[in-house]
Order: sequence, then structure tokens, then C-alpha cells
Amino acid sequence: LVDPTKPDAPKNIARMRECGLRGVAYFPAMHGYRISDEAIRPALDAVRDSGLVAFVHFGLLRLGLRDKLGAGCPFDLNYANPIDLHTVALTYPEVTFQIPHFGCGFFREVLLLGAQVSNVVLDTSSSNSWVKTQVPGITLEEVFARALDVYGPKRILFGTDSSVFPRGWRSDIFEEQVGILEKLGVTADEAAGVLGENLARFTGSFPNGPRKQLIHRSTSATF
Repeated sequence: LVDPTKPDAPKNIARMRECGLRGVAYFPAMHGYRISDEAIRPALDAVRDSGLVAFVHFGLLRLGLRDKLGAGCPFDLNYANPIDLHTVALTYPEVTFQIPHFGCGFFREVLLLGAQVSNVVLDTSSSNSWVKTQVPGITLEEVFARALDVYGPKRILFGTDSSVFPRGWRSDIFEEQVGILEKLGVTADEAAGVLGENLARFTGSFPNGPRKQLIHRSTSATF
């Protein structure tokens, strides 16, 4: 996680690859900037030069720990529209920009963005409860169907939303989303891409490791 408005951001990003990290996380609504701001170009240059993925959170933003502490979520949605990434993605065609949670409420905007640029990808992480905010209503299955139509199976990444104890592995999210892929008629090869191979390709990681084994088990058992 990097605040690109800080003077030392480019230097810190350059060190990430040396430390074995594969991507940089940006939260514009949290730190109060537009991803298109000229002032953060040095930080984006560092991402490009280091060959990292740029994970950019748009849409609704809540942090469970802050809620539990009663601190609230004073984040500015003025900075949370994924359309703001359009000119940035065009300026940095070598960079893969990953948007989590299907845009987390800005689904139409994410679809428009994906139709215009090819170096933006979506991830499917979390319970995706943002669908409740959509008018007219939409189901998660419909979200997957439209995302597959616009982005295709090679630009969608399964996200577990798993973490350390007590949450652990989110088997409910995995089973629900694998079930949706199966229902939509996604092939085994396409499902393997969504469930891990796409991420491995974008990050250059896990070519034969645990993720590969997970993909094999899930697709062979389900598809």
C-alpha cells in the first residue's frame, strides 16, 4: 500500500520489486487524490519501470477494523470513480491496472473503462455486497456475465478475500464464484485462467506452485 502523494513514494516503489513484491496498491479515496493527478506521475513511472501491477481501489471503501473501533470510514468518493483511470491506462500501456470487487459500485463505469482500454483487469474479491446499491438491481451472476462479455476471461482475476485468523480461507466465496462460472458455461481452460493463471501471467509468479495446484483441483473437480 502506497500513498503516491508522498515524496518518497517512487523510491519505495522501486524497492518493492527488490523485496519480491509483485504489485503496488493505491487507494485514492483513502489518501485524497485522483489517480490522474499529474503530481503522482513519478509514482506511476516507478510502477512501470519496476514491472509491477498497479492495484487501484475504486468505489465504496470500508475497513472492518475501523468500523469495530468506531472510527468510521471518512473516505472521499469524489476520488473513487474508475473512469479517472482512463487517461492513465492509455499513458501507461505497459502497466496492468487491477480494479478489485468489479469496481465496488461503479460497475457501469468499470465496463465502459474495460471497453476502451485493454490493460485494465478486474478482480472478483469479497462478498460483492455492493450489488445492493445498483438501480435497477443486479445479481452477482449477472455481474460475472457482463464482465465476461466486456473483459473476457483473460482479464478477470479470482479474488479470495481471505486473510489471517479468524477469517481464514473464504470457501464460501470460492464455491459461489466457481458455481457461477460453471453455470455461465465457462470452459475449464477459461476457469483456470480466472482462478489463478491470469494473475500468474500478469505478475510473473507461481508458474508451478500452490496456485497451479489449486487451479487444477478446482477445475478438474467442477468443470
